[in-house]
Amino acid sequence: MDSIVQKINDLKKKRNAVILVHNYQLPEIQDIADFLGDSLGLSQKAAETNAKVIVFCGVHFMAQTASILCPDKIVLMPDVNAGCPMANMINAEDVRQLKKEQQDTLVVAYVNTTAEVKAESDVCCTSANAVKIVNSLPAEKIIFIPDKYLGQYVASQSQKEIIFWEGYCPVHAGILASDMLRAKREHPKAEALVHPECTPDVIALADKVFSTTGMCNYAKKTKSKEIIVGTETGIIYRLQKENPDKKFYPASKRAICEDMKKNNLEKVLWSLENLKHEVKVEEKIRRKAKKAIDKMLEFSRVD
Repeated sequence: MDSIVQKINDLKKKRNAVILVHNYQLPEIQDIADFLGDSLGLSQKAAETNAKVIVFCGVHFMAQTASILCPDKIVLMPDVNAGCPMANMINAEDVRQLKKEQQDTLVVAYVNTTAEVKAESDVCCTSANAVKIVNSLPAEKIIFIPDKYLGQYVASQSQKEIIFWEGYCPVHAGILASDMLRAKREHPKAEALVHPECTPDVIALADKVFSTTGMCNYAKKTKSKEIIVGTETGIIYRLQKENPDKKFYPASKRAICEDMKKNNLEKVLWSLENLKHEVKVEEKIRRKAKKAIDKMLEFSRVD
């Protein structure tokens, strides 16, 4: 494995490449990251990097976002089949129809969407900034796509009327209230953190609701020595590595995103060697989608 990592590092220099890795990736992939983070952080790093090649270890919509922000760069996915079931639950025609049915609304698209859906939206958001963005918009009526559970969480933190799409993350929806109750029984001293993609009954049992980066930041600050983690289990590797004096328990051991686990070191090496698989967004779509992403990044820079 060390020889593969060395080859990857050598090729990174040769290609002027940077490796961006989502928090849910396998430990071996997290360990080679130039930047490890959530969707918002990775989007920002994609926009800021001076590298000519971006190797995106995440899922397809994330690589598309990097391509939208960096049309002059080569954006690679080690496994092009790593998709997102939630992103596939809505398409551009669905959004156009929603806008026809709902007048005087703004469309907020969760970043977990295709480039085509982003292009039909007014602004993007992530789980970290969804509440802030919705509450900052001038419209009193918001179409929120595609995650109904994140939308419901936003609605609980907002006075605005929010219209939901019936999309969801199968991994987070699969974390049950019974899982959380069991974890709390097994670890009575633990603090419970959950992702806002979880269902309302799970969120109601949590002590705090955070994006993945929010969880990582909070874990460093909290005095709690035991933490229950209600999100995809891949993040526990990072949490444990950054906080060796604390213990982390998954709310559900079943919370595994198979798409996030498709990348491995061999695929990353192959990707750098062959400059495959490149993800490129059509220019017309890219320009429209970039407006929605730029608005998201602007909101994220403002305190």
